[in-house]
Order: sequence, then structure tokens, then C-alpha cells
Amino acid sequence: MKCFLTLSIFALLVELSSATALAQDNVSTQQSDQIDAAKQVKMPLWDGMPPGSKFQGQGDVPELTCTFVEADQPTAAIVILPGGGYGGHAIGHEGYEIAEWFKDRGVSSAICTYRLRGKGNNGEGYGHPIPLRDAQRAIQTVRANASKWNIDPERIGVIGFSAGGHLCATVSTRYFDVDADSDDPIDRVSSRPDFSILCYPVIAFGKPHTHQGSQRNLLGADAEESLIADTSGEAHVTEQTPPTFLFHTQADTVVPPRNALDYYNALIDHNVPAEMHVFPEGRHGLGLAVGKPGASEWPSLCDQWLRRLGVITSTAR
Repeated sequence: MKCFLTLSIFALLVELSSATALAQDNVSTQQSDQIDAAKQVKMPLWDGMPPGSKFQGQGDVPELTCTFVEADQPTAAIVILPGGGYGGHAIGHEGYEIAEWFKDRGVSSAICTYRLRGKGNNGEGYGHPIPLRDAQRAIQTVRANASKWNIDPERIGVIGFSAGGHLCATVSTRYFDVDADSDDPIDRVSSRPDFSILCYPVIAFGKPHTHQGSQRNLLGADAEESLIADTSGEAHVTEQTPPTFLFHTQADTVVPPRNALDYYNALIDHNVPAEMHVFPEGRHGLGLAVGKPGASEWPSLCDQWLRRLGVITSTAR
């Protein structure tokens, strides 16, 4: 009898665990009225067929992987754009590890696997402006769900790495036209981030220090000069560009630091509050740069910058 009771309780626990996992998997962008704190939830960025897609295979359906933190008051949030040369997503050290870093500081996050050249579209992949529209939609989705997700709609930022840094710069300077009368509540809110963080970013297109792979993947091999100039990361900086933090390394030979300098100079020219750090050592693609002399200081410097902005209010680190 005792053995039978033990097995019954074990079976019940397994059933409850499976049900919880299934419930998390079934959360969609607009359906859930309540999200449990401190859980990671994956959801499609668009309901139905994403605009610009004809298929729904691997690479055709961009997603958000959201990490929600527990708090008594609405928290800040950030959209994370991993790098990968517009041909893939460095989802580990430029995605999941970054989400964990922000969670430890009381900031919710959403990793956006934007569409790109590497997958989908019957083998052709996706170029400009599809990644931009996905990034805009990611920010809008977080802002539209702010009350349900316990997020402050005026403290929503974006962080990008490498080619994701180029997309971060683009989404920080080119905003979706809000449609107040749209049937889609997400289209009724702004895509402008409230702050922006660029990590060893690709910026320059059509210049000697351009990362050619990113330019080719985003624009194609035979892009017109006017399109190349128009999509160079610094091209659309204005006084409305959000406060920005940048870091790069002088030793980066894949994406030279002149890329970040181009964007920083444009910010200064337009009186946008900006902070930039260039460390002498460190290869490209450092992520949090744990154990890397000099560059390992960037997360702490960024933490301090975010606290001065009022983005991070938690005492935890």
C-alpha cells in the first residue's frame, strides 16, 4: 500500500511538471494576460505569417525569448539583438548570457531572433529592411505588453552586438510609423528605444573599415551606392536618438573600432548623451568579456551608466 501511494504521488508530480512546461510553450505574443515572474518564455514575434515572408519554415518565423523578473514595481526592459554578420545569431554569449546579466540587475529582457540572410525564404534568406522591421516589432511588442509584463513603457532599451550592433543603431535612429487606428495594438505604440547599447558594433557601410560580410548579407552583393550610404549606421542619427553606451576594442581586426567611432561622432554632432569605451586588447565577439583584461570592465561601466539613467534601480548585481 505504501509503495502504491508513493508511485501515485510521483506520477502526479510528473504530470504537474509536464503541464507547467506545456503551458509555458503555449504562451503567444498577445494571448497571455499574466506571465509568471522570473520565467523564460518563447513566443513568435508576429501572429500568423510575418510580413515579408512567404514561408513558415526555419528562419522564416522570428521569435522573442523573454525573461521576466519579479518586482513590486514595473521594471525596465531591454531587447537583445545578437550578432552573426546578418547570417546567423550568436545566441549564447550575445543572447542568453546577456539576458541573465540583465535579470541579475532587475531588468526584464527579450532576445529577438530577427530574420536574416542565413536561413529561410526558400534558401534566399532575408535582407534589408526585414531585420529592421523585426527589431522595431520587438520593441513595440514589449511596450504594448508593458502593463501585463510589469514593465515601465518609458524604460525600454535595446542592446546589439557586432552586426546586431548595426541593427541596434538602425532601430535607434529609424522608427516605425505609429498607426493609432490600427487593429493591431502593437502597431499603436512607438518603436523608439529609450536607451541604446552598442557592443563592438558594425556601423560603417561603403567605407574602408566596413565589415563586408555584414554589408553583403544585409544589402546583397550588388547594392546601389545610395542604399549603402543610407544604411550606414551613423546616417540617421538626430537629436531624437536615445542616450547611447558603446564599447569596442582596439585589437578588433574583424570589425575595426572606427565603426563605433563613426557612430559616437554622429551622436556628439547631434548633442546626444553618449559614453564610449575603447579597450586596447580583446578579439572580436567578446560578449561579457569575462577574464579579458581591460575589456572585462565594460559590463561594470555599463551598469553604472544604466544606474545614472535610472534604468537599473535594483541594488543586486
